[in-house]
Amino acid sequence: MNSISVEEFYKEINVPLPEGFKKEIGHFNVFEIDDFIRGLREKNLMLYNRRAYYKISLIIGKNRAEYADKVIDIEQNALLFATPLIPYHYVPQDANQSGHFCVFTPEFIHRSKTGMAIDELPIFRPDGFPIFQLTDKNVEELKAIFEKMHQEIASDYAYKYDLLRNYVLELIHYGQKLQPITALYSAHNAATRVSSLFLELLERQFPIESPQQKLNLRTAKDYADRLAVHVNHLNKVLKENTGKTTTEIISSRVTQEAKILLRQTDWNISEIAYSLGFEEVAHFSNFFKRQTSLSPAQFRSPLTAAADRPQWGN
Repeated sequence: MNSISVEEFYKEINVPLPEGFKKEIGHFNVFEIDDFIRGLREKNLMLYNRRAYYKISLIIGKNRAEYADKVIDIEQNALLFATPLIPYHYVPQDANQSGHFCVFTPEFIHRSKTGMAIDELPIFRPDGFPIFQLTDKNVEELKAIFEKMHQEIASDYAYKYDLLRNYVLELIHYGQKLQPITALYSAHNAATRVSSLFLELLERQFPIESPQQKLNLRTAKDYADRLAVHVNHLNKVLKENTGKTTTEIISSRVTQEAKILLRQTDWNISEIAYSLGFEEVAHFSNFFKRQTSLSPAQFRSPLTAAADRPQWGN
């Protein structure tokens, strides 16, 4: 609900899910960028948002990567690493696009298989912008790695995914030896973009569809961390753009969902509290009463519900 899954990624690009796909053991695939961009243009889709998997892209062409409050211009050649933790848009700036990219899930590069935790690597830090400018020599060396990926994934070799995992690690270490592009600047609409991305992340949490579902992002810091901005900065831009603090906006949306669940489901109040991120029913009750002046039980009461309905005169 909070991000695009691997299955949804294949549906988005109109490519069949590979035979034998098993989420729990990890997934890997490799693509050519020009074919991918062509398919997205036909469907009028933005190239990337936040996804539930990692991507490593060799980009040849003029592009722009837009993060929450930063924009990185890619003038010609770049190696880009994308993590599920940071939402961003990747926007081609001309029609001449080529290169390769691979996608893989966290399970594919699990510590038990590689001896390392991928999110602990410098290249995937949530506060970084891992885009690396490339020389012509870099491009040729990286092309060779991606070509080996294309060849291997099409082979019948019994241990090909072990070999592909090694190629992914080779790309990661190649990137970590490069210097990232430092030409960062805040676009004139950076505050608007931060606000928009925050509201998008907030709405992705809803609707709550079962008592087992639980909000992943509950506090202002949760959202700030996901957007890779400081919580004070997020609060400042939301206050400037909406007149409300981060906590006020989150609380309002949680209250709205609580009202829906209290009136339209038969879940008990404990289940509703849990799904909305409250560990204790008492905490939920106190929160709801502060927001509405009613307890959850009072709000759910048929008499209260009837009183809330509009009364039509003669």
